[in-house]
Amino acid sequence: MAQAKINAKANEGRFCRSSSMADRSSRLLESLDQLELRISLCLILIDVLGEREELNLTANRLMGRTLTVEVSVETIRNPQQQESLKHATRIIDEVVNKFLDDLGNAKSHLMSLYSACSSEVPHGPVDQKFQSIVIGCALEDQKKIKRRLETLLRNIENSDKAIKLLEHSKGAGTKTLQQNAESKFN
Repeated sequence: MAQAKINAKANEGRFCRSSSMADRSSRLLESLDQLELRISLCLILIDVLGEREELNLTANRLMGRTLTVEVSVETIRNPQQQESLKHATRIIDEVVNKFLDDLGNAKSHLMSLYSACSSEVPHGPVDQKFQSIVIGCALEDQKKIKRRLETLLRNIENSDKAIKLLEHSKGAGTKTLQQNAESKFN
């Protein structure tokens, strides 16, 4: 038995002829092909990771550069355009300040100012003086003036609706109270 163990140990390091040399060569080549494929995949992965790192560095560098840039758009105006803008703004501000005193008149005045800015056929009177002032403004300022007037008119319209709803609900509540009081006395 000891001799069998010694022979088994001696045979471990020796070449075993149970499989053919061609089979062993084929398996060895197959293993080498798989190893080559894995190495290629590893190299591709390393390249991708390297490119990714390079892309991250480039992106960070570009982000840093864009954060240092400030973009400012200013409307270039000649002195006459600046004066026209100030004058138009002053007129609108004066009408807005009159809102609380006379809402109806202020609204109709704003409508005539808006009509002066509109290229469409106006629905009401046009403030000719304001129109000549607005025409003297830079094109971008003309658009801003028109948008401001549109916003003011929309706000007035919304407040009118809110007041009417409030008055309606108040009136309905008063009517109900009157009806209840009359039914109690009858």
